[in-house]
Amino acid sequence: MSDPSFSLIRRLSQFGTLLQTWLCGIEEGQDFSGNRYFRARHTPEGLREKRWVVYAGEPEASKVPPEWHIWLHHTANAPLPGTSPFHQPWQKPHQPNMTGTDKAYRPPGHVLAGGRRSKATGDYQAWRPEE
Repeated sequence: MSDPSFSLIRRLSQFGTLLQTWLCGIEEGQDFSGNRYFRARHTPEGLREKRWVVYAGEPEASKVPPEWHIWLHHTANAPLPGTSPFHQPWQKPHQPNMTGTDKAYRPPGHVLAGGRRSKATGDYQAWRPEE
């Protein structure tokens, strides 16, 4: 059961972010998941530009793909384009962290994956200290 006060605080926080985005933000782009990325309209002299993301769906930091992560953290001035040499055809598409969900990886023998492990093959010998 979730704490209703936490839910209210989270919703107020999300409302504050949307209000700040509407009043002070300039949209920089959108990723394949629908997350939208913004920067501040005005940055005071000598301060670093403020950048943020408005998530599509539940806010979860692992939903941010690498090309936008480097932009959010001021490692690059723009997200990596699809033609970047850092994008290779053998790379898999970005996936958010699935831990705690039904799509989480569960190795063979895991309780939630059936709970049956294959039998030992006999090539294992237990270590015993010198007696």
